[in-house]
Amino acid sequence: MHYISTRGGMAPQRFSDILLGGLAPDGGLAIAESYPRLDLAELQALSQLDYRDLAFAIIGRFVDDIPAADLKALIDRTYTADVYRHGRDPARADQITPVVKLEDGLYIEELSNGPTLAFKDMAMQLLGNLFEYVLAQRGEAINIVGATSGDTGSAAEYAMRGKHGVNVFMLSPHGKMSPFQRAQMFSLQDANIHNIAVTGFFDACQDMVKAVNNDAAFKARYKVGAVNSINWGRVVAQVVYYFKGYFAVAKTVGEPVDFCVPSGNFGNVCAGHIARQMGLPIRRLIVATNENDVLDEFFKTGGYFPRGLERTYETSSPSMDITKASNLERFVFDLIGRDGAKLAALWREVDAGRGFKLSDADFARMHDEYGFRSEKSSHADRIASIREVKARYGVEIDPHTADGYLAAKAHRESGVTMVILETALPAKFEATMQEALGSPPQRPHDLAGLEDLPQRFDVLEADAEALKRYVAGYLDR
Repeated sequence: MHYISTRGGMAPQRFSDILLGGLAPDGGLAIAESYPRLDLAELQALSQLDYRDLAFAIIGRFVDDIPAADLKALIDRTYTADVYRHGRDPARADQITPVVKLEDGLYIEELSNGPTLAFKDMAMQLLGNLFEYVLAQRGEAINIVGATSGDTGSAAEYAMRGKHGVNVFMLSPHGKMSPFQRAQMFSLQDANIHNIAVTGFFDACQDMVKAVNNDAAFKARYKVGAVNSINWGRVVAQVVYYFKGYFAVAKTVGEPVDFCVPSGNFGNVCAGHIARQMGLPIRRLIVATNENDVLDEFFKTGGYFPRGLERTYETSSPSMDITKASNLERFVFDLIGRDGAKLAALWREVDAGRGFKLSDADFARMHDEYGFRSEKSSHADRIASIREVKARYGVEIDPHTADGYLAAKAHRESGVTMVILETALPAKFEATMQEALGSPPQRPHDLAGLEDLPQRFDVLEADAEALKRYVAGYLDR
């Protein structure tokens, strides 16, 4: 298995090479030269596996430069009931991603049972183990420079804390995350973890990280890598739970199932697209957004027009307060026939602030061949959805999953099972849950008093050169 760049300017590389990088040298994203295809018999065999064996069977198709026994050991060490212990029913922790039935044909797949209570843990915990393994094999070190809108940062830091040969420099929008999210990140005292609060929205943080990755000399000198959703290792790990969720709800292997995915940076739903390309019988992928509805606009009109900071809104589902969806590039690459030159031209328009509009043919294929739909919701919608799910089903959902619930209702069709991917546990968004339900959400006992812990972070202006000086200042000591 080899990997190329979406923009066509990178020689094919192996998994371990692109695992440690961020953007490709040409500014694109690493992507598999082709997707493994599974027939019905192979799917039926996979349906009998537990999560660890399923993860090995899926991820192993994308990783052929790590010995199988070593890869299996890394996966087995990652996906354990002890790591994913925060689910609604502790007795089901060994399932890793159990599904909750709301009613016939409507399910939520639990993805937020890991240490930071967000779906990002599903991939990030494995990524931490992969990083440590590959770096040890090569005798190298890496400095991760990443950005988070709320959940990626804590998931990355908890996965990388104390890892040999790894430093993490994580940018987040100053004052824009929930108190719980801030405390999860800023309370970590590990010497290899560095939190940087940027005066701006997430898109400013993401632009700073991209600028660092695009400075080839700086990136090489300081061995800069990435763990954001642009990291291919994360996307591949996320593919697994689409298979697991499908097998949990499909009455027979082969019947179509819809998935609804709250999305900001398009990484989570991009994994669903890849699962579908591999042959998993996903009929539709419904993208749920909040008021930052660039993706909803794209899937409804074919126009992708990222907005400036002045049109990025602070919402009650903050992890989706994003107007530049980095992973959309991977899907568009597939959509336009994997034409790297054409993709590069489209993204030059994006980088110039103009955006682009799909051709009528590509717009039709996006819906008919690739099965995408979308919906957006408001704060009032989220509050109403949280209340409705609690009243009708006795289940508490966080504000992002509430966005997914509204979108799922809008696109649900009789006779087709719908799975909503959970984004986070309600405990991370206490103020919104209090507003919706009149009481604070339950919090895992091991996270009681989190906000009272000492916090350690630095504040920077939204300036890429200032970030480079900060990173260099620490590493050159």
